[in-house]
Amino acid sequence: MAVKDRRVAAVGDLERRIGHRFEDRELLERALTHASVGDGAKAKVRDNEVLEFIGDRVLGLLAAEALAERFPKAKEGELAPRLNALVSRETCARVAKGADLGPALRLSASSSKIGGRETESILAGACEALMAALYQDGGLELARKVFLDLWSEEFDRAGQGRPRDPKTALQEWAQGKGKPLPTYRVLERTGPDHAPVFTVEVLVKDVDPAIAKGKSRQEAEKAAAKALLEQVGAG
Repeated sequence: MAVKDRRVAAVGDLERRIGHRFEDRELLERALTHASVGDGAKAKVRDNEVLEFIGDRVLGLLAAEALAERFPKAKEGELAPRLNALVSRETCARVAKGADLGPALRLSASSSKIGGRETESILAGACEALMAALYQDGGLELARKVFLDLWSEEFDRAGQGRPRDPKTALQEWAQGKGKPLPTYRVLERTGPDHAPVFTVEVLVKDVDPAIAKGKSRQEAEKAAAKALLEQVGAG
């Protein structure tokens, strides 16, 4: 089977998996198109970056709504880390893998060759873009239905104790030591627009700073926070 035919089949499998066939086929195609497809193209390619931006907000709303329903007596401080865990890049990538989103993606030949269909940042972005496309094609109720289905195992994780990302853990550690809140500073941004690499430094008063890299500013900040926690023996 040709590469194009395999991808068409993968898109059909994806629609069956989520239980929705898109009315707007161009919208679905855009949600599955990575920015690398536009590299060197003569005509402008509509990729999924704007949909990724919208999808991040859609996911935030759906996750907040579902958490409030599941934990009606919880305080905001208890819900916030669960929300962050549900919509994190790592979780979105894991959900994308569970839905077998990778084979349906439209990537440049070079990105595909180096394993882009398994890359966390690409999968997470496509997952967010798909949720935005579902919202635009079928409304909030459809997006909610798919979200609750695809994220069901993630809610089980969120209900086990109080999940904390490294930034939250570092903040709590600093507060426990009577120190000001940690501050983050971007030292460098390298790489092409569709695959940037951020170098971030985290500082806590009277503690040697930690530096880490990531494929987004948020990812680099989390890695730096984790490094600093390990440095002070709290990781």
